[in-house]
Amino acid sequence: MRRRLGTSLYAGLLFTVLGTVAWATGQPFVFPSLGPSAFVLAFDRRSERERAVRVVASHLIGGVAGLAAWTVIADGAALTATPPAFSPEGFRLTASAVASLVATSWAMIATDWVHPPACATTLIVSLGLLSTPVEVAIIVASVTVLVAFHAAVILLFKRLVGDAHPLYGRDGATDADG
Repeated sequence: MRRRLGTSLYAGLLFTVLGTVAWATGQPFVFPSLGPSAFVLAFDRRSERERAVRVVASHLIGGVAGLAAWTVIADGAALTATPPAFSPEGFRLTASAVASLVATSWAMIATDWVHPPACATTLIVSLGLLSTPVEVAIIVASVTVLVAFHAAVILLFKRLVGDAHPLYGRDGATDADG
């Protein structure tokens, strides 16, 4: 029970930081695929450099692949409403989404930077929802802030409580049963 509540509240804290940045700047620092990334970090409360790189890099891959697919295939179209059946715009958006998902999946596997929420990022971009270079940069900046804040919280927690806390096992892994 404690683990469920702690994970939920911690994911909310991670998301609140970016919600505050989005609110203060008026920029899209909050987007759907950020929620699953916050949950993944909150659920497995280790702070490893390799995982931080994987999370940020995978969203970068998704953003770039989505932007490339949207620019080449669906530039100017956006999935803000369901397009009519068999419409050229609907076809372009579908093709853009498929191309970006294939490219993102391939690149994540090829680089060993697999983080499934990045597949949602690539769709957000390739479907025309956040499809400018500035918006893709904001996506990557947002994920970087999320990961950096998580790392800072974990570092602070370890300094205050130490590795001997029941949350951590001998190797620093979290106790999924706790």
